[in-house]
Amino acid sequence: MNGARTRFFLVLMLTAALSAVADEAKITETKVGPPQGKLLVVGGGTMGPLWDMFLQLAGGREAAIVVIPTANETVTETDKAVEALRAHGATHVTQLHTRDRKLADGEEFTAPLRAAKGVWITGGRQWRLTDAYLGTRTQKELFAVLARRGAIGGSSAGATIQGSYLVRGAPSGNTIMMSPGHEEGFGFLRDTAIDQHVNTRGRAEDLRPVLKAHPTLLGIALDEATAIIVTGDRCEVTGPGKVRFFAAPGAKADELAAGARYDLATRKPLP
Repeated sequence: MNGARTRFFLVLMLTAALSAVADEAKITETKVGPPQGKLLVVGGGTMGPLWDMFLQLAGGREAAIVVIPTANETVTETDKAVEALRAHGATHVTQLHTRDRKLADGEEFTAPLRAAKGVWITGGRQWRLTDAYLGTRTQKELFAVLARRGAIGGSSAGATIQGSYLVRGAPSGNTIMMSPGHEEGFGFLRDTAIDQHVNTRGRAEDLRPVLKAHPTLLGIALDEATAIIVTGDRCEVTGPGKVRFFAAPGAKADELAAGARYDLATRKPLP
């Protein structure tokens, strides 16, 4: 039964990925999502078939992929994400990491990003990502990957960093939702705040105080092993769990399951 369930979600995910690639050609300008390129925003936990989806969005197993493991407390020579992507057939995977902002702002360090069709940002603590890369050439080259119609994906901290407002950014602990000095994400999704591990850590309502303080934000809260595929201003939910979209501070969240689509600009579910 588990094998059949996994195969079912794999087919569903790959179909959604191919649909996202096709839809992208129609996009000219956007309000929230990137005008070109795709995003895979994962709520943490087990990746499973989501690796295959990411590779499909990035252009296939032979596409040049860069893994950024900087959110981890300890970065090994070969991160588990690199190993997982290779196990799923990726043939050209490069690991990119530094905590030196001067190095992150350099041409040599960012060279792998200029050749990349896909970038994967691992979990950990998102403040490590902003301390290392926010405002540097590395961040600029990440946007360039999207401009070349590439894909950026990430799970847990790698999901939250994709929003414009950084929740749980406090170096002192991940239960603090708003931390002055660590409130800016990379902004691939404008005017958004993204939370993760919702179902396993009881976080279904944790975005409420953030949205009350910043009422223009769209809140996105993802269950583990569950993701949204973003193409322009639209996204599709995939995986076994739910994604909650908070259109306004006091509004009831739209709770969507696999196959459901959401308009990030109008902040409404799509038929």
